Amino acid sequence: MDVAEFLIWAEQFKNWGRWGPDDEIGALNYVTPERIVDASRLVKKGKVISLAIPFNMDGPQRRTPTNKRFNAIHAMLKTGIDDPALFSDNPPILHVTDDMATLALQGQTQWDSLAHIIFKGRLYNDQPHYLVTGNGASRNSIDKMSDKIVGRGVLLDFPRYKGVDWLEPGTAITTEDIEGCAAAQGVEIQEGDFLMIRTGHIALCKAKGNWDGFVFSDCAGLSVLTIPWLFEKGIASVAADNFAVEVHPSEVEGQRIPFHLVAIAYVGLLLGEILDFDELAEDCAQDGVYDFFFVAPPLPITGSVGSPMNPQAIK
Repeated sequence: MDVAEFLIWAEQFKNWGRWGPDDEIGALNYVTPERIVDASRLVKKGKVISLAIPFNMDGPQRRTPTNKRFNAIHAMLKTGIDDPALFSDNPPILHVTDDMATLALQGQTQWDSLAHIIFKGRLYNDQPHYLVTGNGASRNSIDKMSDKIVGRGVLLDFPRYKGVDWLEPGTAITTEDIEGCAAAQGVEIQEGDFLMIRTGHIALCKAKGNWDGFVFSDCAGLSVLTIPWLFEKGIASVAADNFAVEVHPSEVEGQRIPFHLVAIAYVGLLLGEILDFDELAEDCAQDGVYDFFFVAPPLPITGSVGSPMNPQAIK
């Protein structure tokens, strides 16, 4: 698809004004209280699986001219060896330890807010670009979703569906793939679902023993042509085990992340990146249950365009 075709095609997927002129949560509006209650009933065995990667300096980020993100830096402010009295025969009754972290908010397992993408000068819901300043975003920031990201999660395990360890980098996941994988797993995708896309990209890095080539390189992911299906289905959010949800290289000439442009700025679709689904995939394969209670609140950082998360699949 060339750029001119893409720009015309994308116009039909705008949710601007659908939930009113002041809406800042987009497709999360599909997650009703009734759907949250229904999702809570999916908890059968009390098993909780974290879908986050470790937050440390050995993470996936690699600095390049176009990537300014860095891996999380953890530092201690007070330790258990600071006070010599701790080594004495009469140590103090109380000693407190403390620490801090410096991190790029979208450097590890994270959410993209609806202020993350500006498409031809406009944010989601027809908000102007200049609402994102050095002080953050005054509209569509991630803190507006601090109590919204909970509901029914559905894992689509494409490597298992295809009979491989991971999808080859550059593989575009189509609408037909989504429907075929869901049918093979015996799970029905419903309005308001949080869709989890396992490509095996993190499994590939584990097999290599490093994160080299993970960020801003070829990877399997959703085709931009899945947008109509996601739009019509009323999906609340899509999260993946790659760095951008969508396939790389891009399917649109001259546009690096066309799926992001339409999904975030037009549809209002919350995107999650760099989630580790490997443990969850094994559990789902064992019990044959691919839906679960999903909870993944962002940090309520005022004005932030993204946030780290520790997503939980509860079965």
